Amino acid sequence: MRIRITDIRRSISLLVVLSLVLTLTGRVTVMPAWAVTQAEIDGLKEEAADLDSQRAQLQQQLKAIQSDKSKALEQKSLLERQISATQAEIDNIQSQIQKYKELIAQKQEELAQAEEQERQQHELFCQRVRYMEEEGEVSYWSILFSSKDFADLLDNFTMVEEIIDYDNSIMESILALQQQIAADKEALETAKSEQEAAKAKQERARADLKEQEAQVDALIEEISGQEDQLEAAEAQLRAAADAADAEIRRLEKEMAAQISTVVSESGFQWPLSSNWSTLSSLYGSRKDPFTGKPGNHTGIDVPASKNTEIYAAKSGVVTTSVYGSGSSWSYGNYVVISHSDGTSTLYAHMNKRAVAKGETVTQGQVIGYVGTTGRSTGNHLHFEIRVNGSRVDPVDYFPDRTLYYRSGGKSVLLEH
Repeated sequence: MRIRITDIRRSISLLVVLSLVLTLTGRVTVMPAWAVTQAEIDGLKEEAADLDSQRAQLQQQLKAIQSDKSKALEQKSLLERQISATQAEIDNIQSQIQKYKELIAQKQEELAQAEEQERQQHELFCQRVRYMEEEGEVSYWSILFSSKDFADLLDNFTMVEEIIDYDNSIMESILALQQQIAADKEALETAKSEQEAAKAKQERARADLKEQEAQVDALIEEISGQEDQLEAAEAQLRAAADAADAEIRRLEKEMAAQISTVVSESGFQWPLSSNWSTLSSLYGSRKDPFTGKPGNHTGIDVPASKNTEIYAAKSGVVTTSVYGSGSSWSYGNYVVISHSDGTSTLYAHMNKRAVAKGETVTQGQVIGYVGTTGRSTGNHLHFEIRVNGSRVDPVDYFPDRTLYYRSGGKSVLLEH
């Protein structure tokens, strides 16, 4: 069979061009701006490990006082801190699961790209083989021996080198892609496995949370039957309010510039929905209408179902949003909002807080959810108002609202 060198040259040129196209459109994975990295997931894992460590430390403290009935309120506080850490860990793991979901999608895309590139490279190699078959068996020696003169021999030698280089590059590319596909498959399976492990860990944390909440409920029952514990709770709440006075003044001075930029409304909005208008504890020295005993309370208590939304009574700046520590731990989860008219409002015993220190909030915005954290024996909102740093009776600031007071199983209309 006659060897058509020009056809072979044309074919080689075509294959080289195809090879270049595949190289230019090859495995260049452009990751989107939101692409997940393993470092992000590792960072979340470190946070989860810290929360796990906090839970373990709190559990040790609990064991140390578990048998002491006189420390039921302290046990409750430790359990609530555990609950807070457990919930934070559950949220953290949920973030991990979402990151794994995104990572798995990325790995699947990378694998699909690698498999498509391998297919293209294989097809290119097959084109080369098909061409050689169509032209008959043409050996490299045949090409060289067909040279007309020395110059033609050099040209043909260069062409043979191109063919060999081309064949080698295709094989190397295919082998590299096969290795990449194997690595992508392994990374994908690892991500899926780690995501399942995170889901299992989250379920265990949820079971722990349920158990911790049940323990708190049992302690509340125990504390409710102990008058000395209730009196201690009331005394510590007053101490917390005194400590809060100084802290509120300090933070208002520190954040004065920000607070002054928020226009506060002239009146206060009731901090709960209209369904919750019956008080269980009054402010200050008001007499209990049933027992006749004087009270000494730093705010008002409004019982409501767990996780009932709590609203900002006025627009302002969040100057405090914490689970109380030291003397203020009696408040549990609490928020203080400072208003530009010299007033501030405090919301205590929240199950969860929905705002952070430094945030600007508007009147009626959800800032947290009713709970029984801190020195509390039932789900309710403890609400305080301060005017120029001094506590006042909140009831006086809701003259148009119909309020009731309940004690001893009876409710009376509250005159105000």
